[in-house]
Amino acid sequence: MKKVITYGTYDLLHVGHINLLRRARELGDYLIVALSTDEFNAIKNKKAYYSYEDRKTILEAIRYVDKVIPERTWDQKIQDVIENDIDIFVMGDDWKGKFDFLKDYCEVVYLPRTEGISTTKIKDDLQKRL
Repeated sequence: MKKVITYGTYDLLHVGHINLLRRARELGDYLIVALSTDEFNAIKNKKAYYSYEDRKTILEAIRYVDKVIPERTWDQKIQDVIENDIDIFVMGDDWKGKFDFLKDYCEVVYLPRTEGISTTKIKDDLQKRL
């Protein structure tokens, strides 16, 4: 079985998220999503609309996702790859090169982002409408 892992906040779920999850899952047989906890988002100066538990519930309902684990720190990736016997690490290409250190442990793939959509854009568009 080929296992894939990806990371993110997955707040205000949109088609770009779904495209990334679908393409990540197509690379293997089992997809794990490491979901940023509310506490970790605070460290990153990010504020999610939905709580960790709600975002986890949403992700677990997506057919491409087999398992959701918490992302609590920047430094847990090597441990996650080893503990979960990961074959492929996947991130959007806006992170290209940032996780190449994982190539010692698994294949690293940067997937193209879906053009014209992001959580930031959604938040900006909503703010303009108010």
